[in-house]
Amino acid sequence: MRQLVAELDRRAAVAPDDVVAIDAEGPHGLADLLRRGAGLAGEIETRTGRRPTLMVQADNSWRTLVAAVAVGRLDGTLALLSRHTTCEEFAAACEDVDPDAVLLAPDIAHAIAPDIAHDTATRSDAAVLDGWRLTARPARPPERWRGGAVIGLTSGSTGRAKGVVQTEAALRYAGRATIDAVGLRPGDTVAALVPLSSAAAVCFGLYLPLMLGGRVLLLDRWDPQVAVDLMAAHDARWTMCVPTMALQMGAAARHGGELAALTAMTVGGGPMDAGALGRAEERLGTRILRVFGMSECLGHTTSRPDDDPVTRLATDGTPFPGTELRAVDETGAPAAVGVTGRAEVRGPSLFLGYARAGEVVPPDLTPDGFLPTGDLVEIAPDGTASIRGREKDIIIRGGRNIDVTEVESAVARHPHVDQVCVVPVPDDVLGERVAALLVTSRDDLDLPELQRHLGDLGLTKGKWPEFAFRVDGLPQNRVGKLSRADAARLALRLRDQVSA
Repeated sequence: MRQLVAELDRRAAVAPDDVVAIDAEGPHGLADLLRRGAGLAGEIETRTGRRPTLMVQADNSWRTLVAAVAVGRLDGTLALLSRHTTCEEFAAACEDVDPDAVLLAPDIAHAIAPDIAHDTATRSDAAVLDGWRLTARPARPPERWRGGAVIGLTSGSTGRAKGVVQTEAALRYAGRATIDAVGLRPGDTVAALVPLSSAAAVCFGLYLPLMLGGRVLLLDRWDPQVAVDLMAAHDARWTMCVPTMALQMGAAARHGGELAALTAMTVGGGPMDAGALGRAEERLGTRILRVFGMSECLGHTTSRPDDDPVTRLATDGTPFPGTELRAVDETGAPAAVGVTGRAEVRGPSLFLGYARAGEVVPPDLTPDGFLPTGDLVEIAPDGTASIRGREKDIIIRGGRNIDVTEVESAVARHPHVDQVCVVPVPDDVLGERVAALLVTSRDDLDLPELQRHLGDLGLTKGKWPEFAFRVDGLPQNRVGKLSRADAARLALRLRDQVSA
Protein backbone atom coordinates (compact mmCIF):
# COMPACT_ATOMS: atom_id res chain seq x y z
CA MET A 1 0.00 0.00 0.00
CA ARG A 2 3.06 2.23 0.02
CA GLN A 3 2.40 3.82 -3.38
CA LEU A 4 -1.25 4.53 -2.54
CA VAL A 5 -0.25 6.29 0.69
CA ALA A 6 2.27 8.43 -1.19
CA GLU A 7 -0.52 9.50 -3.55
CA LEU A 8 -2.80 10.33 -0.62
CA ASP A 9 -0.03 12.45 0.93
CA ARG A 10 0.33 14.44 -2.29
CA ARG A 11 -3.43 14.90 -2.46
CA ALA A 12 -3.57 16.04 1.15
CA ALA A 13 -0.93 18.69 0.48
CA VAL A 14 -3.37 20.32 -1.96
CA ALA A 15 -6.80 19.46 -0.52
CA PRO A 16 -6.55 18.21 3.09
CA ASP A 17 -10.27 18.71 3.73
CA ASP A 18 -11.41 16.44 0.88
CA VAL A 19 -13.97 13.86 2.02
CA VAL A 20 -12.56 10.49 1.03
CA ALA A 21 -15.00 8.12 2.74
CA ILE A 22 -18.60 8.06 3.88
CA ASP A 23 -19.70 5.22 6.16
CA ALA A 24 -22.32 4.55 8.83
CA GLU A 25 -20.65 7.14 11.08
CA GLY A 26 -20.71 9.88 8.43
CA PRO A 27 -18.09 11.60 6.24
CA HIS A 28 -14.35 11.29 6.84
CA GLY A 29 -11.78 13.82 5.62
CA LEU A 30 -8.44 13.01 4.06
CA ALA A 31 -6.31 14.78 6.68
CA ASP A 32 -8.08 12.95 9.52
CA LEU A 33 -7.72 9.61 7.75
CA LEU A 34 -3.98 10.15 7.32
CA ARG A 35 -3.58 11.36 10.92
CA ARG A 36 -5.27 8.26 12.27
CA GLY A 37 -3.23 6.08 9.93
CA ALA A 38 0.01 7.62 11.17
CA GLY A 39 -1.06 7.09 14.78
CA LEU A 40 -1.91 3.44 14.18
CA ALA A 41 1.37 2.95 12.31
CA GLY A 42 3.23 4.30 15.33
CA GLU A 43 1.44 1.93 17.72
CA ILE A 44 2.18 -1.04 15.46
CA GLU A 45 5.82 -0.14 14.78
CA THR A 46 6.54 0.24 18.48
CA ARG A 47 5.52 -3.39 18.97
CA THR A 48 6.57 -5.05 15.72
CA GLY A 49 9.18 -2.95 13.98
CA ARG A 50 9.01 -2.10 10.29
CA ARG A 51 7.23 -4.08 7.57
CA PRO A 52 4.81 -6.08 9.73
CA THR A 53 1.94 -8.31 8.64
CA LEU A 54 -1.26 -6.85 10.11
CA MET A 55 -4.40 -8.98 10.18
CA VAL A 56 -7.40 -6.67 10.41
CA GLN A 57 -11.10 -7.19 10.82
CA ALA A 58 -12.03 -5.68 7.47
CA ASP A 59 -15.34 -3.94 8.05
CA ASN A 60 -16.68 -1.56 5.45
CA SER A 61 -15.78 1.39 7.64
CA TRP A 62 -13.13 4.07 8.06
CA ARG A 63 -11.08 1.70 10.21
CA THR A 64 -10.22 -0.55 7.28
CA LEU A 65 -8.98 2.47 5.32
CA VAL A 66 -6.92 3.61 8.31
CA ALA A 67 -5.41 0.11 8.62
CA ALA A 68 -4.46 0.22 4.93
CA VAL A 69 -2.78 3.60 5.42
CA ALA A 70 -0.89 2.35 8.49
CA VAL A 71 0.39 -0.70 6.63
CA GLY A 72 1.43 1.50 3.72
CA ARG A 73 3.37 3.77 6.07
CA LEU A 74 5.26 0.75 7.41
CA ASP A 75 5.70 -0.94 4.02
CA GLY A 76 3.95 -3.97 5.49
CA THR A 77 1.36 -6.51 4.43
CA LEU A 78 -2.38 -6.23 5.08
CA ALA A 79 -4.23 -9.48 5.83
CA LEU A 80 -8.03 -9.29 5.72
CA LEU A 81 -10.46 -11.00 8.06
CA SER A 82 -14.27 -11.05 7.94
CA ARG A 83 -16.11 -9.92 11.04
CA HIS A 84 -18.22 -13.09 10.67
CA THR A 85 -15.18 -15.32 11.13
CA THR A 86 -15.66 -18.20 13.56
CA CYS A 87 -13.15 -19.30 16.19
CA GLU A 88 -12.11 -22.21 13.98
CA GLU A 89 -11.73 -20.00 10.91
CA PHE A 90 -9.72 -17.45 12.89
CA ALA A 91 -7.38 -20.16 14.12
CA ALA A 92 -6.93 -21.45 10.57
CA ALA A 93 -6.23 -17.94 9.27
CA CYS A 94 -3.62 -17.35 11.98
CA GLU A 95 -2.03 -20.68 11.15
CA ASP A 96 -1.80 -19.79 7.45
CA VAL A 97 -0.82 -16.12 7.75
CA ASP A 98 1.05 -16.13 11.08
CA PRO A 99 0.38 -12.38 11.52
CA ASP A 100 2.67 -10.08 13.47
CA ALA A 101 -0.27 -7.98 14.65
CA VAL A 102 -4.03 -8.51 14.85
CA LEU A 103 -6.61 -5.70 14.95
CA LEU A 104 -10.18 -6.56 16.00
CA ALA A 105 -13.29 -4.92 17.40
CA PRO A 106 -13.58 -5.68 21.13
CA ASP A 107 -16.66 -7.89 20.79
CA ILE A 108 -15.12 -9.89 17.95
CA ALA A 109 -11.83 -10.19 19.83
CA HIS A 110 -13.68 -11.55 22.86
CA ALA A 111 -15.69 -14.00 20.76
CA ILE A 112 -13.03 -15.49 18.49
CA ALA A 113 -9.65 -14.50 19.86
CA PRO A 114 -9.63 -14.38 23.67
CA ASP A 115 -6.04 -15.64 23.69
CA ILE A 116 -4.30 -14.97 20.38
CA ALA A 117 -1.57 -17.53 19.82
CA HIS A 118 1.40 -15.21 20.23
CA ASP A 119 4.22 -15.84 22.67
CA THR A 120 3.02 -14.12 25.84
CA ALA A 121 6.60 -13.12 26.63
CA THR A 122 6.80 -10.93 23.53
CA ARG A 123 3.13 -10.07 22.97
CA SER A 124 1.73 -6.64 23.77
CA ASP A 125 -1.79 -5.24 23.53
CA ALA A 126 -3.15 -1.75 23.01
CA ALA A 127 -6.51 -0.03 22.54
CA VAL A 128 -6.57 1.84 19.21
CA LEU A 129 -9.08 3.32 16.75
CA ASP A 130 -11.65 4.25 19.39
CA GLY A 131 -11.53 1.06 21.38
CA TRP A 132 -10.40 -1.68 19.01
CA ARG A 133 -7.88 -4.23 20.26
CA LEU A 134 -4.38 -4.39 18.78
CA THR A 135 -2.29 -7.43 19.70
CA ALA A 136 1.27 -7.55 18.35
CA ARG A 137 4.74 -9.07 18.60
CA PRO A 138 8.10 -8.46 16.89
CA ALA A 139 7.70 -8.94 13.15
CA ARG A 140 8.92 -11.96 11.24
CA PRO A 141 11.14 -11.33 8.18
CA PRO A 142 9.05 -9.42 5.60
CA GLU A 143 10.63 -11.33 2.71
CA ARG A 144 8.32 -14.24 3.51
CA TRP A 145 5.59 -12.63 1.36
CA ARG A 146 7.88 -11.97 -1.63
CA GLY A 147 6.54 -8.44 -2.07
CA GLY A 148 2.90 -9.25 -1.29
CA ALA A 149 0.94 -6.23 -0.05
CA VAL A 150 -2.48 -7.82 0.57
CA ILE A 151 -3.61 -11.25 1.76
CA GLY A 152 -7.31 -11.84 1.26
CA LEU A 153 -9.15 -15.00 2.23
CA THR A 154 -11.23 -16.76 -0.40
CA SER A 155 -14.89 -17.26 0.41
CA GLY A 156 -14.22 -20.82 1.51
CA SER A 157 -17.16 -22.25 -0.49
CA THR A 158 -15.08 -25.30 -1.44
CA GLY A 159 -13.62 -25.97 2.01
CA ARG A 160 -11.03 -24.19 4.14
CA ALA A 161 -10.55 -20.60 3.04
CA LYS A 162 -7.20 -19.88 1.39
CA GLY A 163 -5.14 -16.72 1.79
CA VAL A 164 -4.52 -15.16 -1.62
CA VAL A 165 -1.31 -13.08 -1.68
CA GLN A 166 -1.41 -10.13 -4.10
CA THR A 167 1.07 -7.34 -4.85
CA GLU A 168 0.31 -3.64 -4.94
CA ALA A 169 1.28 -3.69 -8.61
CA ALA A 170 -1.52 -6.19 -9.25
CA LEU A 171 -4.04 -3.98 -7.43
CA ARG A 172 -2.95 -0.96 -9.48
CA TYR A 173 -3.10 -2.84 -12.77
CA ALA A 174 -6.59 -4.24 -12.15
CA GLY A 175 -7.84 -0.92 -10.81
CA ARG A 176 -6.47 1.08 -13.75
CA ALA A 177 -7.81 -1.43 -16.30
CA THR A 178 -11.25 -1.16 -14.72
CA ILE A 179 -11.16 2.63 -14.61
CA ASP A 180 -10.29 2.75 -18.30
CA ALA A 181 -12.86 0.14 -19.32
CA VAL A 182 -15.73 1.75 -17.41
CA GLY A 183 -14.72 5.30 -18.33
CA LEU A 184 -14.38 6.59 -14.79
CA ARG A 185 -12.93 10.05 -14.25
CA PRO A 186 -10.69 11.46 -11.50
CA GLY A 187 -12.78 12.36 -8.47
CA ASP A 188 -15.67 9.99 -9.24
CA THR A 189 -17.48 8.46 -6.27
CA VAL A 190 -17.37 4.66 -5.95
CA ALA A 191 -19.54 2.48 -3.71
CA ALA A 192 -18.05 -0.45 -1.77
CA LEU A 193 -21.00 -2.79 -1.27
CA VAL A 194 -19.12 -6.09 -0.99
CA PRO A 195 -17.35 -6.76 2.36
CA LEU A 196 -13.71 -5.62 2.19
CA SER A 197 -12.43 -9.00 3.36
CA SER A 198 -11.07 -10.38 0.07
CA ALA A 199 -8.26 -9.29 -2.23
CA ALA A 200 -10.77 -8.49 -4.99
CA ALA A 201 -13.02 -6.45 -2.70
CA VAL A 202 -10.10 -4.37 -1.40
CA CYS A 203 -8.82 -3.85 -4.94
CA PHE A 204 -12.10 -2.56 -6.37
CA GLY A 205 -13.79 -1.21 -3.25
CA LEU A 206 -10.88 0.50 -1.50
CA TYR A 207 -7.77 0.82 -3.65
CA LEU A 208 -9.50 1.83 -6.89
CA PRO A 209 -11.58 4.75 -5.48
CA LEU A 210 -8.63 6.14 -3.49
CA MET A 211 -6.34 5.82 -6.52
CA LEU A 212 -9.04 7.58 -8.55
CA GLY A 213 -8.94 10.53 -6.18
CA GLY A 214 -12.62 10.32 -5.32
CA ARG A 215 -14.79 9.20 -2.44
CA VAL A 216 -15.72 5.70 -1.37
CA LEU A 217 -19.20 4.96 -0.02
CA LEU A 218 -18.88 2.18 2.55
CA LEU A 219 -21.97 0.04 3.16
CA ASP A 220 -21.33 -1.85 6.38
CA ARG A 221 -24.33 -4.21 6.30
CA TRP A 222 -26.07 -5.39 3.17
CA ASP A 223 -29.50 -3.90 2.55
CA PRO A 224 -30.50 -3.39 -1.11
CA GLN A 225 -32.76 -0.42 -0.41
CA VAL A 226 -30.09 1.31 1.67
CA ALA A 227 -27.54 0.61 -1.06
CA VAL A 228 -29.70 2.22 -3.75
CA ASP A 229 -30.49 5.23 -1.58
CA LEU A 230 -26.83 5.70 -0.59
CA MET A 231 -25.57 5.67 -4.18
CA ALA A 232 -28.40 7.91 -5.38
CA ALA A 233 -27.84 10.45 -2.59
CA HIS A 234 -24.11 10.78 -3.31
CA ASP A 235 -24.16 10.51 -7.13
CA ALA A 236 -22.05 7.37 -7.20
CA ARG A 237 -20.52 6.65 -10.61
CA TRP A 238 -19.60 2.98 -10.23
CA THR A 239 -19.82 -0.06 -8.03
CA MET A 240 -18.96 -3.74 -8.26
CA CYS A 241 -21.16 -6.43 -6.75
CA VAL A 242 -22.32 -10.01 -7.17
CA PRO A 243 -25.40 -10.82 -9.31
CA THR A 244 -27.72 -11.39 -6.36
CA MET A 245 -27.01 -7.88 -5.09
CA ALA A 246 -27.72 -6.32 -8.49
CA LEU A 247 -31.03 -8.15 -8.81
CA GLN A 248 -32.06 -7.26 -5.26
CA MET A 249 -31.27 -3.59 -5.88
CA GLY A 250 -33.33 -3.68 -9.05
CA ALA A 251 -36.28 -5.02 -7.06
CA ALA A 252 -35.70 -2.45 -4.30
CA ALA A 253 -35.83 0.63 -6.57
CA ARG A 254 -38.89 2.57 -5.49
CA HIS A 255 -39.61 4.61 -8.59
CA GLY A 256 -37.16 3.45 -11.23
CA GLY A 257 -34.13 5.29 -12.54
CA GLU A 258 -32.63 5.93 -9.09
CA LEU A 259 -29.12 5.13 -10.32
CA ALA A 260 -29.17 7.08 -13.57
CA ALA A 261 -26.01 8.91 -12.44
CA LEU A 262 -24.13 5.61 -12.27
CA THR A 263 -21.84 5.20 -15.26
CA ALA A 264 -22.09 1.44 -14.84
CA MET A 265 -22.53 -1.36 -12.34
CA THR A 266 -20.03 -4.20 -12.68
CA VAL A 267 -21.37 -7.64 -11.80
CA GLY A 268 -19.48 -10.90 -11.39
CA GLY A 269 -18.88 -13.83 -9.11
CA GLY A 270 -21.96 -15.98 -9.70
CA PRO A 271 -24.51 -17.33 -12.18
CA MET A 272 -25.97 -14.58 -14.36
CA ASP A 273 -28.96 -14.46 -16.67
CA ALA A 274 -29.17 -11.77 -19.35
CA GLY A 275 -32.91 -11.32 -18.99
CA ALA A 276 -32.84 -10.84 -15.23
CA LEU A 277 -29.86 -8.46 -15.45
CA GLY A 278 -31.60 -6.51 -18.21
CA ARG A 279 -34.69 -6.01 -16.09
CA ALA A 280 -32.54 -4.86 -13.15
CA GLU A 281 -30.57 -2.31 -15.16
CA GLU A 282 -33.75 -0.95 -16.73
CA ARG A 283 -35.29 -0.53 -13.30
CA LEU A 284 -32.18 1.16 -11.88
CA GLY A 285 -31.52 3.36 -14.91
CA THR A 286 -27.90 2.34 -15.39
CA ARG A 287 -25.86 -0.17 -17.41
CA ILE A 288 -24.72 -3.49 -16.03
CA LEU A 289 -21.36 -4.89 -17.11
CA ARG A 290 -20.69 -8.59 -16.72
CA VAL A 291 -17.13 -9.55 -15.81
CA PHE A 292 -15.10 -12.66 -15.07
CA GLY A 293 -12.40 -12.64 -12.43
CA MET A 294 -11.13 -14.10 -9.20
CA SER A 295 -8.95 -13.00 -6.31
CA GLU A 296 -6.12 -15.09 -7.76
CA CYS A 297 -6.19 -13.03 -10.99
CA LEU A 298 -8.07 -9.83 -10.29
CA GLY A 299 -10.97 -8.96 -12.59
CA HIS A 300 -9.42 -10.26 -15.76
CA THR A 301 -12.25 -9.72 -18.26
CA THR A 302 -14.92 -7.05 -18.56
CA SER A 303 -17.54 -5.68 -20.87
CA ARG A 304 -17.89 -1.92 -21.41
CA PRO A 305 -20.68 0.65 -21.14
CA ASP A 306 -20.75 1.23 -24.91
CA ASP A 307 -21.03 -2.49 -25.72
CA ASP A 308 -24.35 -3.71 -27.08
CA PRO A 309 -26.75 -5.29 -24.55
CA VAL A 310 -25.98 -8.84 -25.70
CA THR A 311 -22.26 -8.37 -25.07
CA ARG A 312 -22.79 -6.59 -21.75
CA LEU A 313 -25.43 -8.92 -20.32
CA ALA A 314 -24.93 -12.29 -22.03
CA THR A 315 -21.12 -12.53 -22.16
CA ASP A 316 -18.26 -11.74 -19.80
CA GLY A 317 -16.51 -9.29 -22.10
CA THR A 318 -12.89 -9.37 -23.20
CA PRO A 319 -9.62 -9.62 -21.23
CA PHE A 320 -7.87 -6.58 -19.81
CA PRO A 321 -4.98 -5.36 -21.96
CA GLY A 322 -2.03 -7.58 -21.13
CA THR A 323 -4.12 -10.42 -19.70
CA GLU A 324 -4.52 -13.67 -21.64
CA LEU A 325 -7.48 -16.02 -21.24
CA ARG A 326 -7.68 -19.29 -23.12
CA ALA A 327 -9.83 -22.41 -23.32
CA VAL A 328 -8.13 -25.81 -23.42
CA ASP A 329 -9.38 -29.37 -23.80
CA GLU A 330 -8.74 -32.27 -21.42
CA THR A 331 -5.24 -32.77 -22.84
CA GLY A 332 -4.29 -29.11 -22.37
CA ALA A 333 -4.41 -28.35 -26.08
CA PRO A 334 -6.17 -25.13 -27.19
CA ALA A 335 -9.89 -25.63 -27.72
CA ALA A 336 -11.36 -24.58 -31.05
CA VAL A 337 -12.91 -21.11 -31.27
CA GLY A 338 -16.48 -21.25 -30.04
CA VAL A 339 -15.96 -24.56 -28.23
CA THR A 340 -16.25 -24.72 -24.46
CA GLY A 341 -13.02 -25.66 -22.70
CA ARG A 342 -11.24 -25.35 -19.40
CA ALA A 343 -10.32 -21.77 -18.58
CA GLU A 344 -6.69 -20.79 -18.01
CA VAL A 345 -5.41 -17.27 -17.40
CA ARG A 346 -2.17 -15.32 -16.98
CA GLY A 347 -1.39 -11.62 -16.73
CA PRO A 348 -0.15 -8.75 -14.53
CA SER A 349 -2.73 -9.39 -11.78
CA LEU A 350 -1.88 -13.08 -11.29
CA PHE A 351 -1.29 -13.72 -7.60
CA LEU A 352 1.98 -14.70 -5.96
CA GLY A 353 0.51 -17.76 -4.27
CA TYR A 354 -1.36 -18.91 -1.18
CA ALA A 355 -0.42 -18.12 2.42
CA ARG A 356 0.49 -21.29 4.26
CA ALA A 357 2.38 -21.53 7.56
CA GLY A 358 3.29 -17.85 7.30
CA GLU A 359 4.85 -17.98 3.85
CA VAL A 360 3.90 -17.90 0.18
CA VAL A 361 3.33 -21.20 -1.56
CA PRO A 362 3.44 -20.55 -5.33
CA PRO A 363 0.42 -21.67 -7.35
CA ASP A 364 0.38 -24.69 -9.64
CA LEU A 365 0.73 -23.18 -13.11
CA THR A 366 1.03 -24.72 -16.53
CA PRO A 367 4.57 -24.91 -17.99
CA ASP A 368 3.92 -21.66 -19.89
CA GLY A 369 2.65 -19.80 -16.81
CA PHE A 370 -1.15 -20.06 -17.03
CA LEU A 371 -3.38 -20.61 -13.98
CA PRO A 372 -6.19 -23.20 -14.42
CA THR A 373 -9.23 -21.47 -12.90
CA GLY A 374 -11.57 -24.46 -12.56
CA ASP A 375 -14.10 -22.74 -14.83
CA LEU A 376 -15.43 -23.66 -18.24
CA VAL A 377 -15.20 -20.94 -20.89
CA GLU A 378 -16.16 -20.41 -24.50
CA ILE A 379 -14.22 -17.79 -26.46
CA ALA A 380 -15.84 -16.27 -29.54
CA PRO A 381 -13.93 -15.33 -32.71
CA ASP A 382 -13.80 -11.68 -31.57
CA GLY A 383 -12.18 -12.68 -28.25
CA THR A 384 -15.33 -12.27 -26.16
CA ALA A 385 -15.44 -14.76 -23.29
CA SER A 386 -18.50 -16.51 -21.88
CA ILE A 387 -18.18 -18.54 -18.70
CA ARG A 388 -20.16 -21.77 -18.92
CA GLY A 389 -19.97 -22.82 -15.29
CA ARG A 390 -17.51 -24.69 -13.12
CA GLU A 391 -15.83 -27.89 -14.23
CA LYS A 392 -17.40 -29.74 -11.31
CA ASP A 393 -20.91 -28.18 -11.58
CA ILE A 394 -22.59 -31.35 -12.77
CA ILE A 395 -25.41 -33.55 -11.53
CA ILE A 396 -25.03 -37.28 -12.17
CA ARG A 397 -28.51 -38.73 -12.64
CA GLY A 398 -28.58 -42.43 -13.36
CA GLY A 399 -25.03 -42.32 -14.69
CA ARG A 400 -25.73 -39.35 -16.99
CA ASN A 401 -23.92 -36.04 -16.50
CA ILE A 402 -26.21 -33.01 -16.44
CA ASP A 403 -24.62 -29.58 -16.86
CA VAL A 404 -26.00 -27.36 -14.08
CA THR A 405 -25.28 -24.17 -16.02
CA GLU A 406 -27.22 -25.37 -19.07
CA VAL A 407 -30.29 -26.15 -16.96
CA GLU A 408 -30.06 -22.90 -15.00
CA SER A 409 -29.77 -20.88 -18.19
CA ALA A 410 -32.90 -22.52 -19.59
CA VAL A 411 -34.91 -22.08 -16.38
CA ALA A 412 -33.81 -18.44 -16.11
CA ARG A 413 -35.35 -17.70 -19.51
CA HIS A 414 -38.82 -18.11 -18.00
CA PRO A 415 -40.20 -14.55 -17.88
CA HIS A 416 -41.25 -14.84 -14.23
CA VAL A 417 -38.08 -16.39 -12.82
CA ASP A 418 -35.93 -13.71 -11.20
CA GLN A 419 -33.21 -16.01 -9.84
CA VAL A 420 -32.56 -19.74 -10.03
CA CYS A 421 -30.15 -22.24 -8.57
CA VAL A 422 -30.12 -25.84 -9.80
CA VAL A 423 -28.68 -28.41 -7.39
CA PRO A 424 -28.68 -32.17 -6.89
CA VAL A 425 -30.74 -33.97 -4.26
CA PRO A 426 -29.74 -37.53 -3.36
CA ASP A 427 -31.82 -40.44 -4.64
CA ASP A 428 -31.60 -44.12 -3.72
CA VAL A 429 -32.25 -45.31 -7.28
CA LEU A 430 -30.67 -42.71 -9.58
CA GLY A 431 -27.96 -41.38 -7.28
CA GLU A 432 -29.00 -37.76 -7.81
CA ARG A 433 -32.06 -35.94 -9.09
CA VAL A 434 -32.36 -32.36 -10.30
CA ALA A 435 -33.93 -29.69 -8.06
CA ALA A 436 -34.45 -25.99 -8.78
CA LEU A 437 -34.70 -23.20 -6.21
CA LEU A 438 -36.67 -20.32 -7.70
CA VAL A 439 -36.95 -16.68 -6.68
CA THR A 440 -40.16 -15.44 -8.33
CA SER A 441 -42.94 -12.98 -7.65
CA ARG A 442 -45.51 -15.55 -8.79
CA ASP A 443 -46.95 -17.75 -6.06
CA ASP A 444 -48.48 -20.10 -8.62
CA LEU A 445 -45.35 -20.88 -10.67
CA ASP A 446 -45.14 -24.67 -10.30
CA LEU A 447 -43.09 -27.57 -11.59
CA PRO A 448 -45.42 -28.54 -14.50
CA GLU A 449 -45.33 -25.00 -15.90
CA LEU A 450 -41.56 -24.92 -15.54
CA GLN A 451 -41.23 -28.24 -17.34
CA ARG A 452 -43.50 -27.07 -20.17
CA HIS A 453 -41.27 -24.02 -20.53
CA LEU A 454 -38.17 -26.21 -20.77
CA GLY A 455 -39.86 -28.45 -23.30
CA ASP A 456 -40.74 -25.44 -25.44
CA LEU A 457 -37.07 -24.44 -25.37
CA GLY A 458 -36.03 -27.90 -26.55
CA LEU A 459 -34.13 -28.91 -23.41
CA THR A 460 -33.85 -32.69 -23.23
CA LYS A 461 -36.41 -34.14 -20.81
CA GLY A 462 -33.74 -36.04 -18.90
CA LYS A 463 -32.29 -32.69 -17.79
CA TRP A 464 -35.53 -31.21 -16.48
CA PRO A 465 -35.79 -30.47 -12.75
CA GLU A 466 -37.91 -33.02 -10.90
CA PHE A 467 -38.39 -30.68 -7.97
CA ALA A 468 -39.03 -26.93 -7.96
CA PHE A 469 -39.17 -24.90 -4.77
CA ARG A 470 -40.05 -21.21 -4.47
CA VAL A 471 -37.77 -19.39 -2.00
CA ASP A 472 -37.49 -15.79 -0.87
CA GLY A 473 -33.79 -15.65 -1.74
CA LEU A 474 -30.93 -17.91 -2.71
CA PRO A 475 -28.40 -18.85 -0.01
CA GLN A 476 -25.33 -16.63 -0.01
CA ASN A 477 -21.90 -16.81 1.55
CA ARG A 478 -20.31 -13.93 3.46
CA VAL A 479 -19.34 -11.94 0.40
CA GLY A 480 -22.78 -12.24 -1.19
CA LYS A 481 -21.96 -15.00 -3.65
CA LEU A 482 -24.27 -17.93 -4.22
CA SER A 483 -23.51 -20.77 -1.82
CA ARG A 484 -24.25 -23.95 -3.76
CA ALA A 485 -23.52 -26.12 -0.73
CA ASP A 486 -26.17 -24.29 1.32
CA ALA A 487 -28.54 -24.33 -1.66
CA ALA A 488 -28.19 -28.10 -1.94
CA ARG A 489 -28.88 -28.52 1.78
CA LEU A 490 -31.95 -26.26 1.50
CA ALA A 491 -33.29 -28.20 -1.50
CA LEU A 492 -32.84 -31.49 0.36
CA ARG A 493 -34.67 -30.11 3.38
CA LEU A 494 -37.55 -28.87 1.22
CA ARG A 495 -37.69 -32.18 -0.66
CA ASP A 496 -37.89 -34.11 2.59
CA GLN A 497 -40.70 -31.84 3.85
CA VAL A 498 -42.71 -32.53 0.70
CA SER A 499 -42.07 -36.27 0.95
CA ALA A 500 -42.96 -36.51 4.64
